[in-house]
Parts: sequence; structure tokens; C-alpha cells
Amino acid sequence: MTAKALRVAIVGATGAVGREMLAILQERRFPVERLRLFASSRSAGETLDYCGDELTVEDLSELDINDKFDLALFSVGSELSLQWAPLMAEAGAWVIDNSAAFRDTQDCPLVVPEINSHTLHEARRRIVANPNCTTIALVQSLFPLTQLQRPKRVVVSTYQAVSGAGKKGMDELESQVRKLLNGIPPEVDVFPGRIAFNCLPMIGEIDADGFTAEEHKIMRETKRILDDSRLRLVATAVRVPVFIGHSMAVNVEFDGDLEPEAAAQAMADHPGVMITDRDDAAAVPTTADIAGEDMVLVGRLRRDPSVDHGLAYWVVSDNLRKGAALNAVQIAESLVQRDLLGGTTMGRAKGNA
Repeated sequence: MTAKALRVAIVGATGAVGREMLAILQERRFPVERLRLFASSRSAGETLDYCGDELTVEDLSELDINDKFDLALFSVGSELSLQWAPLMAEAGAWVIDNSAAFRDTQDCPLVVPEINSHTLHEARRRIVANPNCTTIALVQSLFPLTQLQRPKRVVVSTYQAVSGAGKKGMDELESQVRKLLNGIPPEVDVFPGRIAFNCLPMIGEIDADGFTAEEHKIMRETKRILDDSRLRLVATAVRVPVFIGHSMAVNVEFDGDLEPEAAAQAMADHPGVMITDRDDAAAVPTTADIAGEDMVLVGRLRRDPSVDHGLAYWVVSDNLRKGAALNAVQIAESLVQRDLLGGTTMGRAKGNA
């Protein structure tokens, strides 16, 4: 008995996250019967490899909603998600959306499968929101601690790779570095200032309260996923000149005392989290370690002496994988496991029809 082979679409297939989705579906042997790839007209006609087959990328604007899909993985901007995701869901597909379009919509669950896959049953519209890439790593490290003591205040500073802005962000960093090293003034387009050899403490537009859109996402989404509206949380989001890998420094104040060793054990026991420097203080996780890594890596776990019951630690994750594509595919796997998507059948899943 195997999972039923499904008709799957990737919308935004040629972007950095879309390509990771394609690779992860193959790596995890997700049960695909037919796979179709969609992107903008600029990318239509490109070919991408899947299980040895060359698949042609189709123009999203020419998608026929009457074409039947069981699952659609979206990695496009909020505007396109708002346009196309409800149409595909109404036509019968489960949609897992990587944009911010549905993250605050109550009947669209915001899911990290290791934490709250039970909320998938609340998806009245057959749309599931994939959380912000930094939020995912933060809640993966926080959740096991909540099982020991309730956190009442969290202070997080994030150091986010340029791939969080997609391939165009990575291209801009590379271009600026090359030009600076050759004495040529770099062009600034994607980011609000020069990113090469620089740090930009602004990701997204600044609101009237002084916080950026990225910071608001982290604060809102963390409370929702942990189901704790009383949690006090403040975030500062910084863009750094790293291609792949988001890092963060986290300080947590708890209601009661929590020993660092107990916290380390709880994190180590939680699926998808690894303490890298538990036995070797020099093995602190860095972004150089994270590209292609599915685990959220934690290090520098210690007491925070500035509060009565506090811990401080460091987190690193691959923002394209667990921060986006992997989490989306894990949501799809959870839908299958909970008999919400596909069900089971005898036989072997095909790579492509």
C-alpha cells in the first residue's frame, strides 16, 4: 500500500524556491503522477529536469483552471497568489502558498508540520499558508522549550541572506561584489542600499510604528503558530551579504526557570532541530554549514543573566529549504498522512505522466 499518485503543479517553478520545491519532491519521492510547471511569460519555454524527464515551463497566464490538479505549490508574489490560489482551490486542488497572501487569514492554516499539522483540518478553503522563512526556524527552536516552560518574552535579531529576495537578490549581491572588487560603482536595485560588504537593517517597508513588514511577519506568525497571543515578541530584521542561510540571535524570558541542558535536550529531541556545539564548543553553526541542510541548527545556548529566567541562543537555517520549499512539501506530506489529500492506493507512483 502506497500513497496515491497525485497531479501536482508548481507555480513559480523557475524561481529559487520553486527550483528547490522541484528538487525536494524528487528527493523525498513524493507520490507524483503528473507534474506541470508554471511561471511568468519571461520564463515560459524553459525546461527543468525532474526524475530524468525534461519538463517545459508553461506560462501561468495561460493556465486552464479546468485542468485538474490535486496539489499546487505556489512560490510567487502575494498579488499572483491572491489571483490564482483561490481559483485552483475552488477547482479542487489543495494549495500550499509560500507568499504572505494568506498568512493572516483565519481559515487558511499557517503550518509548520512538526508543530501544528493538526490545524490542517481547519483549512475550509483548501489553502494552507507556508510561514515566513525566519519564523519557521524561530518556532522550530522555541516550540520544544514551550513544552517545559512558557516563554513570556522573546527578543530576536535576524541576519537574513539575499536569497530571501529571490534569484534577483542573489544576482545583485554577486554583481555588486564583482564591481566593487574592480573599482566600479555598483548599481542598487533590489535592496534599499548597497548589500555587498554591508548590512541593511531594513527588510520591507517601514510602517508608522517603525517596524518593517518582515519584522511584523515574524512577530504575528510566531504567536499564531505557537497559539500564544500573550507572548511578547520584538524582532529586528537585517539583510546581510550572504547568499543562502538565515541566522538569528534569540533571547527568551520564561515564566519559570529552565536549565540550559534541559533546553538543549528538548531541542535535540524535537524533529528537525540539531544542536551542533553540544559536545564541541567550536562547532557553532554558521551559514557556511547550512546550504542544502534540512535541519534547523542551534548553538551558543546559554543563560541570559539580564532576566530572572532567561536563555540566549543562536539559530541558522537554509531559508530556501526548511524556510520555504521543504516546509511546503512537508505540509503536502502531512495532508496525505491525514487523508486530506489523495488517500492511498495500490501500486507505484510515477515520476511524470
